[in-house]
Amino acid sequence: MSVAARTPSRLSGPRFAALPPLSLYVHVPWCIRKCPYCDFNSHEAKAAPDEMAYVEALLADLESTLPSVWGRKVGTVFIGGGTPSLFPPAAIDRLLSGLRARLPLVPDAEVTLEANPGTFERERFAGYFAAGVNRLSLGVQSFSPRHLAALGRVHGANEARRAAEAAVTIFGNVNLDLMFALPGQTLDECEADLAAALAFGTPHLSFYQLTIEPNTAFHHAPPAGLPDDDLAADMQDLVAMRLAAAGYRRYEVSAYAKPGRECAHNLNYWRFGDYLGIGAGAHAKVSLPDRVVREARMKQPKQYLAGVAAGDAVLERREIARDEMGFEFMLNALRLADGVPAALFAERTGHPLAIVARELDEGVRRGLIDADPARIVATGTGQRFLNRTLELFLRAGDRAGVSRVATVGFGEPAR
Repeated sequence: MSVAARTPSRLSGPRFAALPPLSLYVHVPWCIRKCPYCDFNSHEAKAAPDEMAYVEALLADLESTLPSVWGRKVGTVFIGGGTPSLFPPAAIDRLLSGLRARLPLVPDAEVTLEANPGTFERERFAGYFAAGVNRLSLGVQSFSPRHLAALGRVHGANEARRAAEAAVTIFGNVNLDLMFALPGQTLDECEADLAAALAFGTPHLSFYQLTIEPNTAFHHAPPAGLPDDDLAADMQDLVAMRLAAAGYRRYEVSAYAKPGRECAHNLNYWRFGDYLGIGAGAHAKVSLPDRVVREARMKQPKQYLAGVAAGDAVLERREIARDEMGFEFMLNALRLADGVPAALFAERTGHPLAIVARELDEGVRRGLIDADPARIVATGTGQRFLNRTLELFLRAGDRAGVSRVATVGFGEPAR
């Protein structure tokens, strides 16, 4: 384990009237095949993983971190990956029963599991529901066979439709993940994917623009026919317009929901709540009475399992410094279409809003942040050019490393 060399002075540390809400993220790192656009911590399962051994490691990992959250209730659980639906229902049941035995979950806790249509079996979905999963996030990406092949997905269009139909029937509370600006995709094809997704009537939809990230297969060999910036912007506008007309509200950069059906787990991230993170490569952010701590677990599954067995799978643990807090908070809050109440900054960071007053004023002057003193919210321009808005809050020494804007945060996606 490495610990950051600089430890903030207790005199400059945060002071909380009450600690933020708490969530739990569980990472399952294996996939059938690594997608060429994916930069998340996922690993091809060349041999079947020992699911139960991994679950027991997760529970042991959780036990090691419990002293930092004694007495705090957990409002949401998100099992992400990787492909958690590679694990059979019995493993998910053991995981959730073990979590409940160790953590006080609120009675109506949202429990999400990510699933891949390529692992779809109706009996599996029913088994996950019986184990206590009450929300399913299905990684469809597209309903076009051609575009699924271009993305390297292991499922076909018919599998995607069957999985979505079963998910809606069994869970009701379902998110479909889709992407746009795909190789060779036209505006009409984007609209066809929209229509196909809307036909299922799920309460939540996520639409992400395909971006070429470092350390991915697409970065080393970019696919041909990527839409230009103008066409990608037209697709983004089409998605927003069609979903709004269908009764979905865009509440975050890439997330759309029917009224009252937003993802509670995501909202806790974006409102700078706390979260435990267990599993290979998982990240955590936990507020203590006098400091806020970030952790990252060992990324490689074998390394992680060995770390848990040795009593500590944490690769890095560091305190968030006072002069980093503004960026850390805004990285999350400014993703929300409505932003957050201005008072939430002090409530969730433990520092007065005055520490970012100059940056907020500059954002207002540039037309990137709304002038309303009661809310912290990006303007339409500020959200469209979110990296530029977030740069305002980076420390001077970090401003050359703009890529940090896209990478600092909760570590893994939550749909």
